[in-house]
Amino acid sequence: MAADREGPRAFVDAALFMGMHSTDDAVRIACKAFFVGRLHDRVAMSLEQVGRCDDLVWGFPRHVQDAYYPFMDNLHTDMRVDRCGYDLADVRHALDGAPEPAELPGHERLLIAMVGHRQGVLHTVSPRLLAHPGLPVVAPARPAYEPSFPEPLERLYQVSLALRVTAAQL
Repeated sequence: MAADREGPRAFVDAALFMGMHSTDDAVRIACKAFFVGRLHDRVAMSLEQVGRCDDLVWGFPRHVQDAYYPFMDNLHTDMRVDRCGYDLADVRHALDGAPEPAELPGHERLLIAMVGHRQGVLHTVSPRLLAHPGLPVVAPARPAYEPSFPEPLERLYQVSLALRVTAAQL
């Protein structure tokens, strides 16, 4: 699988994706800047992480979901997001000594195994993952200002901010 920007393949998780709607503006802006900056690049996201985003959004009232989903739908259409399922090699990597700390939940161990096996880097705001040096994870850069998506995506993003998530939800 091809790397983007001539580096390791960029993976994103639900924490980074939903971080664009964080109640913490520093986190929100860093996550948004990642996606604005990579809008024309390719990123990968496990199907499980896509489902974790949906599971979180479905916990909000319908009117909030209706404000959120047009942005998400358009972003997933405009940006090349490779949605990948785990394959047997990913699972074997998780079971046969991938460097994941045992205290990580199973979904994060599988994600890290997928990223490592596929020679990628996971972009995340998960404090649990970022607390383990040596894992193929990086935090998004904190920009000096809030960038904007091209229109009409920025307008949809602003409406989607009816949905805000706390650090505990990420």
